[in-house]
Amino acid sequence: MDTMKGIRKNYTQQMSKKIIKIFLRLAIATSFLSAVADRFGLWNKDVSVWGNWNSFLEYTQLINPWFPNFLIPAIGIIATTAEIFFAICLLIGFKTALFAKLSGFLLLIFALSMTFSTGIKGAFDYSVFTASAGAFALSLLSEKYLELDNLILPRKTK
Repeated sequence: MDTMKGIRKNYTQQMSKKIIKIFLRLAIATSFLSAVADRFGLWNKDVSVWGNWNSFLEYTQLINPWFPNFLIPAIGIIATTAEIFFAICLLIGFKTALFAKLSGFLLLIFALSMTFSTGIKGAFDYSVFTASAGAFALSLLSEKYLELDNLILPRKTK
């Protein structure tokens, strides 16, 4: 009977890790895609933060005052492209650990930019440090589950 209990407990723990990993992948990816959609005016104005690309670039300048104005469009394009690419990779499970780490660094840069330009309250209120920590935690969950990597990468045998 103890053996069955142990098997059940181990199975429950493994499923919990898989569910947590999927939740983190979806949460981070959809947050990135939601922010990108906002920049392109795809969200209703009532719930939009920026609502358009120009407003997003104004905010990018606000939280990056140390960069000259002529670099702000490039920074906005780089950040947006990274968010789209990282989100897709996390959604499909392609190199999840790598893109989770990169997402963690991107979010940490964003949080620090917010902190040093407008104060730490905004970074706390928008949970940017929390999202960064979640991305770094995701990078440590090594077991593959519902990921493209399962199909294209050979499994390691012991």
